[in-house]
Amino acid sequence: MNKVRIRLKVNGGDYVLEVFPNKRLLDILRDDLGLTGTKEGCGIGECGACTVLLDGEAVNSCLVLAPQADGKEVLTVEGLGDGKNLHPLQKAFIEHFAFQCGFCTPGMLMAALSLISKNPQPTEEEIRKGLSGVLCRCTGYLPIIEAVKKAAEEMKKC
Repeated sequence: MNKVRIRLKVNGGDYVLEVFPNKRLLDILRDDLGLTGTKEGCGIGECGACTVLLDGEAVNSCLVLAPQADGKEVLTVEGLGDGKNLHPLQKAFIEHFAFQCGFCTPGMLMAALSLISKNPQPTEEEIRKGLSGVLCRCTGYLPIIEAVKKAAEEMKKC
């Protein structure tokens, strides 16, 4: 199998990579770019731990093949905040203890960002629906929902 050349923007940086066409975006992020914040849970699109934004849409990066990412913009959990300050979602997750083991947290943050970007004032039901693709086995979701509500309020002020 021949490698393909893809161009993508990840967290604001431009990359040109030679990869096999069956390589997943998840593996490109983790192995080629060293962005290990995106987690692999199930590898079949069921758990959402690998959620990133692809051209602003929340996607399971384990289901996106390299050619599908060509020419696209990717935002991972490492792209939140500005390097010195936490993003309002990250702050809210900390303040509301919206994580325990932390494995789902990157996917939750990215799904929440996608939701708030489209709906700056989500209701609790909309938050539940917006996060439904990311499984958490530890928190029971209530702290996560509260954190997303708080972050939406803070982001609206900015």
